[in-house]
Amino acid sequence: MDVELLEIRQHMGQFPPFDGLSDELLDAIAEQVEVSYFKTGSDILALNDTLDELCYIRSGAVEVYRRQGELYNRLGEGDIFGHFSLLRNHKVRFPAKAIEDTLIYFIPDAVFQRLCEEDDDFADFVELERPRLETAAEQQKKSNDMMVTRIRKLVTRYPVMVEATTSVQQAARQIIDAQASAVLVIKEGSDNPRYSFQDSEGQIWQMCGILTDSDFRTRVVAEGLSPSTPVGEVISERLITVQSDASVYEAMLTMLRSNVHHLPVLYRQRPVGVVHLSDIIRYETHSGLYLVSNIFNQSSAQGLAKLAPDVRAAFVRMVQEGANSQMVGSALSTIGRSFTRRLLELAEDTLGPPPVPYCFMVNGSMARNEQSIVTDQDNALILSDDFVAEEHDEYFHALAAFVSDGLAACGYTYCKGDVMATNRQWRQPLAVWKRYFQDWMANPTPEKLLHSSIFFDLDSVYGEDLFVETLQDLIAQTAPKSPLFLAAMARNALNRTPPLGFFRTIVMEKDGKHNNSINLKRRGTAPMVDLIRVHALACGSKAQSSFQRLDDISKTQLLATGVSDKLSYALEFLCMSRIRHQMIDLQEEREPDNNIEPENVEDSERHTLKDAFQVLSNAQKFLKFRYPVPTQRQRR
Repeated sequence: MDVELLEIRQHMGQFPPFDGLSDELLDAIAEQVEVSYFKTGSDILALNDTLDELCYIRSGAVEVYRRQGELYNRLGEGDIFGHFSLLRNHKVRFPAKAIEDTLIYFIPDAVFQRLCEEDDDFADFVELERPRLETAAEQQKKSNDMMVTRIRKLVTRYPVMVEATTSVQQAARQIIDAQASAVLVIKEGSDNPRYSFQDSEGQIWQMCGILTDSDFRTRVVAEGLSPSTPVGEVISERLITVQSDASVYEAMLTMLRSNVHHLPVLYRQRPVGVVHLSDIIRYETHSGLYLVSNIFNQSSAQGLAKLAPDVRAAFVRMVQEGANSQMVGSALSTIGRSFTRRLLELAEDTLGPPPVPYCFMVNGSMARNEQSIVTDQDNALILSDDFVAEEHDEYFHALAAFVSDGLAACGYTYCKGDVMATNRQWRQPLAVWKRYFQDWMANPTPEKLLHSSIFFDLDSVYGEDLFVETLQDLIAQTAPKSPLFLAAMARNALNRTPPLGFFRTIVMEKDGKHNNSINLKRRGTAPMVDLIRVHALACGSKAQSSFQRLDDISKTQLLATGVSDKLSYALEFLCMSRIRHQMIDLQEEREPDNNIEPENVEDSERHTLKDAFQVLSNAQKFLKFRYPVPTQRQRR
């Protein structure tokens, strides 16, 4: 395969739904692709034209419209369009126009139909008219598994290659310059067809071995060989390789069986990279499951604190691999709960067994399983009603301080509102907690609920789960019958409103003012979570996750048909925008936060963010109408 076709398949292999295809199917696409260039403003597809090709955006940007001319979608590099027409009558249903200078790969219908027939994941992607993010997230659930993730996903650069006549000294210099740990050794000819390949100039080469940094120590330095010794005289004749579409698991087994740490990765016979055993270990150890296991293996708070960088690495990996906000939030919440549980175990080892039963309760985002990488700690202690402050509180204050300080060392900052078990107010027997919630719901004021609404997201992390379940039951039974409480919660949910959207490098507010950045939590995800919470309380839902609450709300008549779905899509997009920008901060070695600047938001994201803000704004307007302050007679 020539260089141009190789570049086509490698580019397409990075984006769904092509990233899960076999090398054979990628070859079939690359060999039959036609490439066309479109200037800014030119039409790519016109309404009702005949269409016999799938369109793939290599570079540039495209807008797709509905029949009436309304904007349907804005697409960029790696996106596809035209598939709905190919699956129906081959007539263009959604016209498309280039809004930037754009390069399009046209994939013939015959190839498209073959892909649909031979790859179920590809067929699901193009046949189900769903947002790309949702589809990609489902694909990622599968591709995270070492058993099916292809080894080419771990290849980040082309291998360093030298001819067999190159001196070991020169080869060593090339390894150092490339910051690599191995060099592939090649020679002219094709004595062994298994490892023969053709370069971009048509020259036939054969890979005859690999020389690693370890080989330099054991075969060159230790043996006292001259720096001018050709690498061909040093390498071993035993060559172990793996094909690029082999699974990570297969590659790892190959390494272990053959007792090698470097594995050349081949596309057919052509070397495309070298994977080191550490790459596979790093790939697996950056997973949430490995991190959770490592948390419970730590024997001190100091050991737990050293894992904080691993949390950020796991977060970056999840986002890079296409995880949706629910997957990221759930994983980070599980990690946070694991830190908390292990700290509680270590605290009990230090302080001795608790004098009375207790439950360590978490609130806010951890209770909802919606944590991000930027988070603080919100927690409390529910104690047995056998608790006697004079006898027992010294123990539980020490336990709370141990956990809170440990969480802070692990990256979970202290709560600015002091919603922590170290606060005596939030370290109480179950009976007192019942009175708290009963008072909040029976005698609500916006001021009183301003700092207590976070407690209506609650879950158990450790200890007597029944204590939290008792409070959840109390809320579910009482809140739907408390219109004044719902009205007060609704008023609080309207304190933070979304902006109008973006215009170039400014954030446009509804009053015409503008800012240089937007806090996407304060102006997006938080008010969305607040209004969903109000509806969930109104319908007696015991769910804590915002998405699960929307599922419960959709089963009632609180909202019009389809509104719950709109809120879910909007919340997902707002969460993912926040998450992606936090990932970029980490990659660029900045401290992550919740702010995004308009100049860092792509055009397509701006458009969808504006839609999400509009959904939130409409929902907030309805909230005030749906939960009015009851009259005196209604209160009775």
